[in-house]
Amino acid sequence: MVKRPVKYSLVDAFTDTAYKGNPAAVCLLEEEERDEQWMQSVAAEFNLSETCFLTQISSTHSNADAQSVPPRFHLRWFTPTTEVKLCGHATLASAHFLFTSRLAATTNVIEFLTLSGVLIAKKVPTATTNVDASPEENFSIELDFPTYPVLECEHADIPSFTETLNGVHVVSISKTAQTSDADLMVVLSSGKTVADLQPQMDEIKKYPGRGVIFTGPAPEGSGFDFFSRFFCPKLGVNEDPVTGSMHCALVPYWSKKLGKCDLVAHQVSPRGGVLELHLDEANQRVLIRGKAVAVMEGSLLA
Repeated sequence: MVKRPVKYSLVDAFTDTAYKGNPAAVCLLEEEERDEQWMQSVAAEFNLSETCFLTQISSTHSNADAQSVPPRFHLRWFTPTTEVKLCGHATLASAHFLFTSRLAATTNVIEFLTLSGVLIAKKVPTATTNVDASPEENFSIELDFPTYPVLECEHADIPSFTETLNGVHVVSISKTAQTSDADLMVVLSSGKTVADLQPQMDEIKKYPGRGVIFTGPAPEGSGFDFFSRFFCPKLGVNEDPVTGSMHCALVPYWSKKLGKCDLVAHQVSPRGGVLELHLDEANQRVLIRGKAVAVMEGSLLA
């Protein structure tokens, strides 16, 4: 049987300007089950930091109940080389794709079933600086993610650390508490140092864990609380433009450091991105809010 084409949309996340933020390819799987090898091949073909796959979960509720029950979708994320357990920007891109399509145009809440459990995305009406956006597109998306604890680690645990950063002053080094996909979190003395950083990818690959987060306090008067960047060459992505999931670790750290629960972050990669953040201390959740822009759509023919 010939398989039907798979619809996709390329969405720039954590920005309201096309060709900024972090691009993700969102692929909608309607009926046919596609195997992991096919999904990984598609992700390698797009060669973006993340390609994700959505499958709608059929509702078992009556028509009356369905009006109050959020639509639910299975969601999986793939880098060009591997599947990952959590991705913020591709979740935001997926929610934007659905909110602007017939699948979720009449709702303000979507539930995603993922390898990290159930994730909720909410549509939040807001102003935009994008003069080309229609009234229907003037919204942000809020993601509800778990916090990631961080554990202090010694400089001696990090091979070639000094050589990698060319003598940049390090305030502290931590690691996120996941097991198989932990990240290092390196705090530098200033956000400008983070923005100017030029780490050596061959050395970054030697670090334990998945990748390395660099962060520092934002310059006074910038309108931001902290800057960050994320390097993960082991996943086939030297630098991820904007990384929602790493803020699951950054938000608890900076919330404690700055003494507040509402934060605004700037990921200072070449494409750049802005994230509005809130720490729910009682439930140990991070609310991540951002905008998105669709820049391309089409179909996969195989």
